[in-house]
Amino acid sequence: MSQPRLTVLAGPTAVGKGTVSTFIRDNYPEVWLSVSATTRPPRPGEEHGVHYFFVSPEEFDSLVEDGQMLEWAVVHGKNRYGTLRSKVEEAMEAGRSVLLEIDLQGARQVKASMPEANFVFLAPPSWDEMVRRLVGRGTETAEEQQQRLETAKLELAAEPEFDHTVVNDDVQRAAAELVSLMGISPRLR
Repeated sequence: MSQPRLTVLAGPTAVGKGTVSTFIRDNYPEVWLSVSATTRPPRPGEEHGVHYFFVSPEEFDSLVEDGQMLEWAVVHGKNRYGTLRSKVEEAMEAGRSVLLEIDLQGARQVKASMPEANFVFLAPPSWDEMVRRLVGRGTETAEEQQQRLETAKLELAAEPEFDHTVVNDDVQRAAAELVSLMGISPRLR
């Protein structure tokens, strides 16, 4: 395989970015999946350092001020998320293919600083399915769900900014397509 490449996966809320990324982490150990830092509190079952680095707003500010973030963004007007630059660089230098699962704002920042990266948009099979997934996961209030759906309309309009689109109609199939775009042979069960 040639020089390891950074692949950025983004898409609208509730499209299943986390589900597809988790499938890849569990089935493609050669892919290094970046763990983001966030100021939001953990959801049930999430672990610090595994799913996210949960940090205080003050700690996050310090990371940004010190230039330690490859990208960062305020998501849904509330919490901040970001990718630690040093972790991505270390994984690439070690020869690993790197997958960043981030939001649209973050993808745009990475594109500005690393345009050679591979940018993949994860799309829902339909608007109705995306709404069903968001409501079905039950992790947000009705008000938060409505805010996320308004944001999703803007996020869906950004699809043309990406190199590739993968439709998340089936997690295993979408993951296989994504790793194929990363230059890795998919392993279907």
